[in-house]
Amino acid sequence: MSSTPHLESRRPGVLAVHSVDRFVYTVPDLSVAIKFYTDFGLDVRQVDQRLDLYTFGHDHCWASVFEAGDRKQLQYVRYGIFAEDVAAFEKRVKDLGIGCAPHPLGSQDGIWLRNPDGTAVQLLVAKKSSPSVKSTPAPKKPVPAGKGAAPSRSQVVSTRPKHLSHVLFFSPDVLRMTRFAEDVLGLRLSDSSGDIIAFIHTPHGSDHHLIALAKSHAPGLHHSSWEVGSIDEVGVGSEQMRNAGWDRGWGFGRHVLGSNYFYYVRDPWGSFCEYSHDIDFVPADLDWPAADHAAEDSLYVWGPTMPEGFITNQEQPLPA
Repeated sequence: MSSTPHLESRRPGVLAVHSVDRFVYTVPDLSVAIKFYTDFGLDVRQVDQRLDLYTFGHDHCWASVFEAGDRKQLQYVRYGIFAEDVAAFEKRVKDLGIGCAPHPLGSQDGIWLRNPDGTAVQLLVAKKSSPSVKSTPAPKKPVPAGKGAAPSRSQVVSTRPKHLSHVLFFSPDVLRMTRFAEDVLGLRLSDSSGDIIAFIHTPHGSDHHLIALAKSHAPGLHHSSWEVGSIDEVGVGSEQMRNAGWDRGWGFGRHVLGSNYFYYVRDPWGSFCEYSHDIDFVPADLDWPAADHAAEDSLYVWGPTMPEGFITNQEQPLPA
């Protein structure tokens, strides 16, 4: 499958991160992670004591997974920045007094800081990996009348995501974290629903949300979302995961905010990976008209009822 072009784009004169360059977390057993992400359709590479997650046909490492603890745990998030913005970000972090030491699982490079939820953040000069143009659907060969369009089940090609679309983080204070995203990282609000959820993009061009925030009792990672080439690939992905034994999830459906078609599969640790197709795109030269939406519009237009526990944070136990 060919990958979506990831051309360099930026909005002149605007200081902002341009990509989620990598998100890093720990799980209790890497062998379980290898099976899950391989079944999902990612290019899983083991390097020493960690897994690096790639998509086939793309040279960027989207996530790293280490083995530690008895539950999944978000460790840090690395955002890509342009080289010409380093000095301005260094000054901003210093003036706000939010710098921190590098995370033990991370490199010494770049600018390290801590967000209001206590999660370590790394700002690193990197090639823009968020899309700079709307993702192109996979080519569809016309089928003439009188012939069947669907492939035989035995001939279905497995779904392989093209690139990371976004990540959704839990936060005990969505409004505070939204301000951090805007005031420190330079990101912009796309849409929200009260203090429950917020969808946030980069002004340098990205999908409708580069990151999202959902209210919970503690920080954590709710899901990573991966762009695929068609609605059919969303459905095929859901089937390939059920066949592989990962039969808990939510979908097939369509979101309101972002407009993408989705299927979420529950991972071994209680969070999710999403197959996503045709999400809205915010070009670098557009001011998206952010709005606060009713709760019923924050999840989906159509699809099956959201399963119980879908927005439950499994990373940290509930307070006694």
